[in-house]
Amino acid sequence: MHQHAYEGQCAAEEKRHTSARSPIRNPKPALFALALGTFAIGTGEFGSNGVIQLFASDLDVSIPVATYAITAYAFGVMIGSPAITLLAARVNRRALLLGLIALFLIGNGLSALAPNVALLVVCRFFTGSVQGAFFGAGAVVAAYVYGPGKGGKAFATVMGGLTFATIFGSPLGTFIGQNAGWRVMYWTVAAVGLLAGAALVAWLPRTDDLRGGSITNELGALRRRGVWLMVTVAALGISSIFAVYTFIGPFVTDAAQRDATLIPIALAVFGIGMAVGNHLGGRVADRYEHRGLTYGYGGVLVLLALIGVAGSDLAILLLCLFGVGATMMFAIPTIQVRLTRFAPDAPALMGALNLAALNLANSLGAIGGAIVLDAGWGTLSTVWAGFVLTAAGLLLYVVTVARLNSPASTPATVALGQVELG
Repeated sequence: MHQHAYEGQCAAEEKRHTSARSPIRNPKPALFALALGTFAIGTGEFGSNGVIQLFASDLDVSIPVATYAITAYAFGVMIGSPAITLLAARVNRRALLLGLIALFLIGNGLSALAPNVALLVVCRFFTGSVQGAFFGAGAVVAAYVYGPGKGGKAFATVMGGLTFATIFGSPLGTFIGQNAGWRVMYWTVAAVGLLAGAALVAWLPRTDDLRGGSITNELGALRRRGVWLMVTVAALGISSIFAVYTFIGPFVTDAAQRDATLIPIALAVFGIGMAVGNHLGGRVADRYEHRGLTYGYGGVLVLLALIGVAGSDLAILLLCLFGVGATMMFAIPTIQVRLTRFAPDAPALMGALNLAALNLANSLGAIGGAIVLDAGWGTLSTVWAGFVLTAAGLLLYVVTVARLNSPASTPATVALGQVELG
C-alpha cells in the first residue's frame, strides 16, 4: 500500500516538473558559472596541499600540525556539507548557491587573515562545509538546465570544474603561494570565487522550479538502506585514487628514480585523466545503470596491479596515472545517479553525501597507503592498499547494491534532473 502511494506521489511530481520546465535556449553560460564555482572550490582545496610547508613555517608549527588544516577541510565536507544541505532544504537552489559562494569567499578571506594555526583550522573547516552543499545544489541546477534524463551529465559538468582545478588551479595556486605567499594564494582563490559568484548571479535561471523541498523528505532519505550502501561503496572504491594521488611524488622520485621536476607533469597527467573520465562517465551514467561503476572500478583494479608490478618504469607509470584518474572518475557520475535514484526526493543531499564519501575516501586511501609504507613494503605498495579497498567496494556493490530495487526502477520515477525539487 505504501509502495503504491509512493509511486503515485512520484508520478505526480514527475508530471508537475516535466510540464513546468521549458528548455533553456542557451544553457552554456549557466553551466559555465557552475563549473567556475567548483573550479574555485577545487583550487582552494588542492592548492592548500601545495602551500602547507609555507603556512607551517609562517605560523611556526610543524608539518604534522599544519596538516590539521587540511584534515579540517575534509571534515567540513563530510560533516558540514550535509548539515548545511539539510538546514537549507527549503531554500531555492539558485539562492542557496549564491549564499554558499558568499560563505566560500568569507572562508578563504578569513583563512588568508588567520593569525595562528588554530584559527586557520577553524576557517578551513568552515570553508570545507561549503563544498559538498555547493556540488549537491549545483548538480540539481545543472540537471534542470540540461533537461530530463541528463542527471549523470549534469553531475559530470559540476565535477568538471574540480577536475580542471587539479590540472590548472592547484599548480597555479601553489606557484602563487611559493612566489607571493600562502595568504595571497587564498586571496587569489577568493578572487576566482568572486568571479564565479558574479557569473552565478548573471546566468543562473530565476525560477520557482528550483525551489527547495521539505526537510522531512531530506531526513527520510537518510533512512534508506540503499543510500548508505552506495556511500560505503563510494568511500571504499574511490579510496584507491587517493592511495595513488597522495603518493605521486614518491612514485616519481623513489620508485621511478626520476627528478622531482617531473612531479608536476605526473600530477597534470593524472588530472587530465580525471577530466576525460569524468566527461565520459557522465554520458554513460545516463544510459546504463551499472556499467559506469563496474567498468570504472574494474579498470582501476587492473591499472593498480600494473603500477604495483611495473610502476618503476616512468612511461608505464605515467600511462597508468592517466588511466587511474580516468577510470575512477568514470565511475563517480554513476554513483551520483544511483544515489539519487535511491532518494529521488533529496537530490541535493545526495550530492553532498557523494562529496562527503569522496573526502572519506581521501582519508582511507592516504591512511591505507601510509600503513603499508610504514610496514616497509616499498614505495609502490600504496597501490595494493588501494586495490584491496576498491575490490571491497566493487564486491559490496555487486553483492548488495546492484540487486536492490531503487524507487527509480519503476516507471513512476526518474533520475537526477527529473525529480522533485520542491
